[in-house]
Amino acid sequence: MEIGFVVGLTAEARLLRGSGFLVGVGGGTPAGAERAAEELIEQGAGALISFGLAGGLNPGFLPGALLVPKRVLSGNTSFVCNPGLVAWLGGANLEIMLAGTAIAATSVAKAALFATNRADAIDLESGAVARVALAHGLPFAVLRAVADPAARNLPPAALIALDGGGRIGLLRVLGSVVGNPGQVPGLLALARDAAAARRALKGKVSSLRA
Repeated sequence: MEIGFVVGLTAEARLLRGSGFLVGVGGGTPAGAERAAEELIEQGAGALISFGLAGGLNPGFLPGALLVPKRVLSGNTSFVCNPGLVAWLGGANLEIMLAGTAIAATSVAKAALFATNRADAIDLESGAVARVALAHGLPFAVLRAVADPAARNLPPAALIALDGGGRIGLLRVLGSVVGNPGQVPGLLALARDAAAARRALKGKVSSLRA
């Protein structure tokens, strides 16, 4: 069975280079993830994995922590991850991944989501991947890592960094930094934690077999 990995960023896609899995880049939005998932199915994927970075909601999950949830919560709908795929990924270590429609940018917003939904983490692609998988009768699961912990307030440049293709727009980031240089420490901390998350994902991918 071909397994398709839906990612948001081109940097996340590079972590899967040489893995033998099908990879689709959604650009970091739910709509883009849906398109990428549909394209992977057209290419022959018989199962879907939502893969990449995530924001922490539970303060107990530190940067670089791998996340394999039992289910994805999207609005009032709960999508149960396929037990076989979850076991293949090493087993679930959290109950709920929240399918967000926008980035949770502040520690206050993350705390509110954690209190309301009891979800341990949030990302923007997993809900779309789950819906596409369900529509086609295919199994799905989630493999992500925390790059943005619960206590973090994201600097403004981080919220405008991505273009529609899932690439970092350096000119936008630089323009934001020039206008607000005080965000540099926050950007450096985010870069450090995102690097830890990518290392964790890369290590996990190396243990999987297509």
